[in-house]
Amino acid sequence: MELLSTTLLSAALLALFVVGYLVLAGSDIGLGMLLPHVARTPGERRRVVSAIAPYFLASEVWLVAAVGVLAGLFPVLEHHVVGGLWPVLVALAAGWLVRDAGLWFRARVDRRRWRSACDTAIVAGSWTLAVSWGLVLTGLVGGGLSPDPFTVLGTASVVSLFALRGAAFGAERLVGPTEAESADAAARATRPLARLALGATVATLFAAVVLGGPVPADAVIAAVLVAVLLAALAATSGLTGPMLSRHTSALAIAVPGLLVALSAQLPTAEVPGVTGAFVWAMLAPAVPVMLLGQVWLYRMTRRPAATPTFFA
Repeated sequence: MELLSTTLLSAALLALFVVGYLVLAGSDIGLGMLLPHVARTPGERRRVVSAIAPYFLASEVWLVAAVGVLAGLFPVLEHHVVGGLWPVLVALAAGWLVRDAGLWFRARVDRRRWRSACDTAIVAGSWTLAVSWGLVLTGLVGGGLSPDPFTVLGTASVVSLFALRGAAFGAERLVGPTEAESADAAARATRPLARLALGATVATLFAAVVLGGPVPADAVIAAVLVAVLLAALAATSGLTGPMLSRHTSALAIAVPGLLVALSAQLPTAEVPGVTGAFVWAMLAPAVPVMLLGQVWLYRMTRRPAATPTFFA
């Protein structure tokens, strides 16, 4: 009973870190994807980059924590993920490095071509991250990657959720006394992106049910989660969608992570008591600090800096 309790708590912690990362990183990844759309002038691009940074640093902490829990407490699952998805993970790591390099180095050289190259790296890296995460999540739900309709449509759904989350984030973060065009452009993008995500999700559901897609481990939980996703996207697609998008986009992008955690057929093994006790002794004090730190950082950086900073 003790081992089972440790395993369940550890699985819940892993799910928390993964879902937390998707919700938080979805903001900066999605806004990076939309940079050419919401920022047309040098001043607007600087505001977008300063809105992303340093927010992206905190979101990456959640991914590092998730990888630590996966490697330390679920080695069987880690081998399954790495063994089955290693090409996508390599692309994900490359996109991560390219995107972060663009953010870190953009303000190091005060030349137009340099900043343009860094902006390109941010956009390309953000799209690579979104597509890679779409393939990872779809591959875990589907039991592997294959060029079938479910994989393609599921990946498109996740990518559109990242873009929607970024648009909602930009609509809030880019508001300011001047140069508010980027915030307006991001807000206007929320409804069409929600409709795109809704259509892609419905098509993915059709591929899963009618075309012989993956069978979930718990069909009831999977159905409830899909219904929540469809409801969130439908609400965002309406006339009041831009006002709701801050919350509905977070709820929507959390669903793929919850689908993997609660209904995917993944290999499992009990967490050894000694290992679980050691890892939990290290993580238990850190989790509330992460939560409080994220809230503090969000409130501190709700608006991008009005003057040049380290990142932009």
